[in-house]
Amino acid sequence: MQNLQQLLQMGQQLQAKVAELQQRLESQEVSASAGGGMVTATVDGKGAVKALQIDATVVDPADVEMLEDLVLAAITEAQNKARALYEEEMRKATGGLPMQLPGLF
Repeated sequence: MQNLQQLLQMGQQLQAKVAELQQRLESQEVSASAGGGMVTATVDGKGAVKALQIDATVVDPADVEMLEDLVLAAITEAQNKARALYEEEMRKATGGLPMQLPGLF
C-alpha cells in the first residue's frame, strides 16, 4: 500500500513539474531567420508564432513566391528550435521519461 502512495506522490510531483514547464515554455521565445537575415520569425516555446520581421529590400512585387518561401523557412526553423527547447525541457522535468504535452508538437 505504501508503494502505491509513493507512486501517487511521484505522479503528482511530475504533474506539478509539467504544469510549471508549460508556463515557462509560454514565456520563452526563440527566433530563426532565412535569406541571410532578411526574414526573421519568433515563436514561443510552444511553437506559436509571436513575431515576423521582413526586411523591406526583400519585398519585390514581381517575386512574391520568394518572399513566401523565406517566410515559411524562417517560421519552420523557429518552430524546430522551439520543439528542441520543448524536448530538452521535458527531459529535464520528467527525468528522461517519454511524455507529450497535449497540443504541442
